[in-house]
Amino acid sequence: MAKPNGNSVRLAAGRGHHALPGPSVVPDRVLRAMHRAAPNIYEGELLEVSDTVYADLNTIAGNSGHALIYIGNGHATWEAALVNTLSKGDTILSLQTGRFGAGWAQTAKSLGINVEVIDFGTDQSVQVERVEAALRGDTEHSIKAVITVQTETSSSVSNNIPSIRSAMTACSHPALLMVDSIASFGCEPFKMDAWGVDILLTGCQKGLMTPPGLGIVFIGDGVWPLYEEANLNTPYWDWKSRVYPEYFAARFSGTPPTHHLFGLREALDMLLEEGMENVWQRHRVQATAVWAALDCWANSGCLAFNVPNAEDRSWVVTCVKTESGLASRLRAWCESETGLTLGIGLNLEPNGAKTTDDLFRIGHMGHLDPHALLGMLACIETGLHALGIKNSEGGVDAAMKYIATATRT
Repeated sequence: MAKPNGNSVRLAAGRGHHALPGPSVVPDRVLRAMHRAAPNIYEGELLEVSDTVYADLNTIAGNSGHALIYIGNGHATWEAALVNTLSKGDTILSLQTGRFGAGWAQTAKSLGINVEVIDFGTDQSVQVERVEAALRGDTEHSIKAVITVQTETSSSVSNNIPSIRSAMTACSHPALLMVDSIASFGCEPFKMDAWGVDILLTGCQKGLMTPPGLGIVFIGDGVWPLYEEANLNTPYWDWKSRVYPEYFAARFSGTPPTHHLFGLREALDMLLEEGMENVWQRHRVQATAVWAALDCWANSGCLAFNVPNAEDRSWVVTCVKTESGLASRLRAWCESETGLTLGIGLNLEPNGAKTTDDLFRIGHMGHLDPHALLGMLACIETGLHALGIKNSEGGVDAAMKYIATATRT
């Protein structure tokens, strides 16, 4: 029998792994929960399950207010938050650290809302002293809301939400604080009431481990005065009919997302069985293991963190800069030769100084454990060797050593 050599053998024949910053891996338990006949949507099990889903979502969010579920994605939640609280001509302050924060602001502009922007670049978190200065300058309190993200998925920047609220409190500014936690909800701590967040947005397809299709909005009691004044609202987005429905389907402005609710119920069971404190710490350890590997790979001079300061990095996704063209070549090699799909890079700079060919993202969120994480890192390191990137060894070993230390009793 001829001995395999070069490209004469392909090894990617098992179950692949998508190391994307969402949609994340869907657990078999969730898939099984969804694989069932259509239920009665007027009475019985679905209604009971839905009640528990809303309650447990609020528990994870640390919210004593209301949760709302839309059939939609994260962009849908952006719009829902804006139209229920603002009017055409109102002003908001957008704190941007990447593409998705900017996208939310663009949605606001398209609705006729004035947007003031503080752009912090794409390699560091929000600097709260600049936020406080901007709000102190708003002596007429024309700014109705401050919007930002917890994890900026495009850049892997993580923003400190309690410090942003502290800056708002320090200057006694009455604006609402709206936070997009679409990437990090269910992976990193969020304490809505304790942190003074008025509106929290997320989706079901990342930390909540359910196929895409549900956008989730959490609202605190302080939103209702602005809700009463808002003139952008329409029946589908309206909060009041969903929070106080006359009948079950009104919670969804029509037919409920039946199988998504069953899947989400199972995902919430998995999170609560593990315990949210452990879920959060698991993500911290796994992120730090990825960073340990990248620290070693960076010795080649061909790879680097997009976010240099570890305190500014997300626990759910790591954005990696590479020499010209390496990111696209590495992604292609990993997918075709090992079955590993890495996240594409999203342009981070208006002038295109870093293109999608020079960036890739490692998603380390949701249904993930060390054997999947270490296998993912091993595939990347193997790809670097296969592509002739010298001095890129040691990353997997560094990740293993960190995990061993973190789990040592």
